Amino acid sequence: KSIQDVEGVGAAIRRLVARCGARARQAAVAVAGSAVFTKTIEMPAALSEDEMETQLQTEAEQHVPYPLAEVALDFAALGPSPKEPQKVEVLLAAARKVNVEQRRAAVELAGLRARLVDIEAHCVARAFGLMRSQFMAGEGAPVIAIADIGATMTMLLLLDREGRPSTREQLFGGRQLTDEIQRRYSLSFAEAGRAKKEGGLPADYEQEVLTPFKEALAQQVARSLQFFRSSSAIDQVDHIVLAGGTASLTGIAALVAARLGCPCTLANPFAGLALAERVDRAALLKDAPALMIACGLALRGLDG
Repeated sequence: KSIQDVEGVGAAIRRLVARCGARARQAAVAVAGSAVFTKTIEMPAALSEDEMETQLQTEAEQHVPYPLAEVALDFAALGPSPKEPQKVEVLLAAARKVNVEQRRAAVELAGLRARLVDIEAHCVARAFGLMRSQFMAGEGAPVIAIADIGATMTMLLLLDREGRPSTREQLFGGRQLTDEIQRRYSLSFAEAGRAKKEGGLPADYEQEVLTPFKEALAQQVARSLQFFRSSSAIDQVDHIVLAGGTASLTGIAALVAARLGCPCTLANPFAGLALAERVDRAALLKDAPALMIACGLALRGLDG
């Protein structure tokens, strides 16, 4: 979740922009939740936004565990406090400036301007808003667990019945499957990555490599859910949604549902949207689970 080669990432973004023909020159980027400190605090409801900002700048040192000179601060009013009606809950977020500056520098090298910086978990939750109606059968809002399985990290985002998010990150991702393919079949890393997506591996791949990986993934999700059960008032999850590039592996949703005894669905934030004729629907459906964060960032653009 940290950019090691800003120029390399910037060059990759530049190639991407050229390939897709995007005319937009403003960009939205996200930092990992593990790189951000967040805390919900209560403040007087009568304060204006400017007054909140001034007070938070003064009090931030009490809440943020980093030297203030090294961090970028932001906040958002969440709504009235359930305990004290005359106060509002405010989410304070702080990220090290180096993480923000790396992303801004990368998009600027691609000829873009970073308009806003968000948090990955918040992007996933925002994109899930496009899907929420699919899970509203019956009385009351459901508790949803979204497992975003990336290359090296799995983020579990738990949305309670009010839609409030809690997150947990684990060092587990699709690269472990790529590494095992590379080791077992004596392929280069690039060859193993292509074979994972396109097929053509030996007959024992499904049983000896893919199935154990999917079992391990289900165990990771189960452990995260157990953590939330033991550390919060939530004791039941109504539905699991799988996101991230690794979620597209054949049969993984069915296996997770069977192992955890909970309905499981692949994420598709575009299911209810109208698509332009030039959009390859089949390709979008295949990639949809991997696009939750990007979709959430795009929705920030619509918010203005």
